[in-house]
Amino acid sequence: MIVGVLREIKPGEQRVALTPAGARALTEAGHRLLIERDAGSGSGIRDEEYVKAGASLATADSIWAEAELVLKVKEPLAQEKDALRAGQTLFTYLHLAPAPELTRALLKQRVIGIAYETVQRSDGSLPLLTPMSEVAGRLAVQEGAFYLGKAHGGRGILLSGVPGVPRGNVVILGAGTVGLNAAKIAVGLGADVSILDVSIDRLRYVDDLFRGQVVTLVSNSFNVAQVVQRADLLIGAVLVAGARAPVLVTEAMVQTMKEGAVIVDVAVDQGGCVATIRPTTLLEPVYGLYGVVHYAVANMPALVPRTSTFALTNATLPYVLELADKGPARSVRENPALARGVNVWRGRIVHPGVAESIGGPPVPLDVCLA
Repeated sequence: MIVGVLREIKPGEQRVALTPAGARALTEAGHRLLIERDAGSGSGIRDEEYVKAGASLATADSIWAEAELVLKVKEPLAQEKDALRAGQTLFTYLHLAPAPELTRALLKQRVIGIAYETVQRSDGSLPLLTPMSEVAGRLAVQEGAFYLGKAHGGRGILLSGVPGVPRGNVVILGAGTVGLNAAKIAVGLGADVSILDVSIDRLRYVDDLFRGQVVTLVSNSFNVAQVVQRADLLIGAVLVAGARAPVLVTEAMVQTMKEGAVIVDVAVDQGGCVATIRPTTLLEPVYGLYGVVHYAVANMPALVPRTSTFALTNATLPYVLELADKGPARSVRENPALARGVNVWRGRIVHPGVAESIGGPPVPLDVCLA
């Protein structure tokens, strides 16, 4: 199979979808690999490293024209949509639920769109979303602590406090991978940490894990309203796989927050769980509203691209090899986790969460394959 890896063009995006080790694995398996020039430069990977691993350097146009399987990190932007070809397989983070225009473009081009974020094992785990969620959760506290600095628009709060001065208050909405990783960093910094989730079992796990260092609360509108008022740093870590994130923090709640408090909504790539959030970029990551600093970068792991690129390829490579070796149809027939990753298939919406976002019914994958 001809596999293509493109240089990301999303503002501030420096990750790349494949490392030289991944390139070697594909070429050793007999596949032809095309890498766009400078695709790995943002992650500190030189073109020569890919060539040494057996890849060929190419232009973006030639990759779009020739590749049967296209690997990316982020969703296609406007200038890339028209380059997609019918029957071409696109394997990347798509986040289609809050992006109906992109969904319609993929349907029009009749591509096979398999999203990293919805590849799901039978136990409910999300193996291709997890590594970036780990990075984003840890970065959420790091970035939030930075913007709490007075010079950056924040309250002037040190999360750890000092003897005789209270610690900063960190509130985390969601106890999934993002939330747990955010809690690890916040606790490590010495902050006063609360975490909310709808699952009592998940809260029990958090309580056991942190041995009482984190306050656990059931997530409901009353509790959310209470904790938001006292938060110095509010982290949105809510996920409904493949679907738009539920809005838990209303505009009225944001207006009750402290002057100079910071919101970091990691769920922004799925629409966000804070009513006042809108996507930003690493080039302009924050904006102020109601006296609150809003951080809403939809590709946070791009801030640490080398770590993120290697972590991502570690997770995606087995699936990439499977798609290349067997082709998309056989792969999704034989691998249920990969089948759940299918969002669109040759002009039809497969994933229920994506279908709901544009108001149409999903088509079962079996029907598409038949």
